[in-house]
Amino acid sequence: MMMKTYVPKAGEVKHAWFVVNADGVSLGRLAARVASILKGKHKAAYTPHLDLGDHVVVVNCERVKLTGRKAEQKTYVHHTGYPGGLRVRPLNEVMAKKPEDVVRLAVRGMIPRNRLGRAIMKKLKIYRGAEHPHAAQNPEPLPETLSLG
Repeated sequence: MMMKTYVPKAGEVKHAWFVVNADGVSLGRLAARVASILKGKHKAAYTPHLDLGDHVVVVNCERVKLTGRKAEQKTYVHHTGYPGGLRVRPLNEVMAKKPEDVVRLAVRGMIPRNRLGRAIMKKLKIYRGAEHPHAAQNPEPLPETLSLG
């Protein structure tokens, strides 16, 4: 007798809420762990084409650690679509104005670039400081098994 592979249905999935404190955590390690949780890779029933991941609330994003000389050398490039519309912003300027964007872009680089990836990114909430408005969802701190290393 053959066993059938279990594939969860979209309605059966329970999305948990986790809080991640970015204080003193390396940006790449934070982004990799958050992307994995958003995609649902920590679950036994992980399926690449389904959104099985959990919601993640990142707090203290302005205190994320940057290694090496990234603060001076890393740049974010964007083109407006118009002639001469190349916009280049250094990382330290972005960190001063909107540190949420630094974390969001790091996580977005590790998420699939398709319809599912856009849905996954909607479950990521990033805030400066330790306060967040998601207390009603009872977010849990990240368990040790999923820790940031």
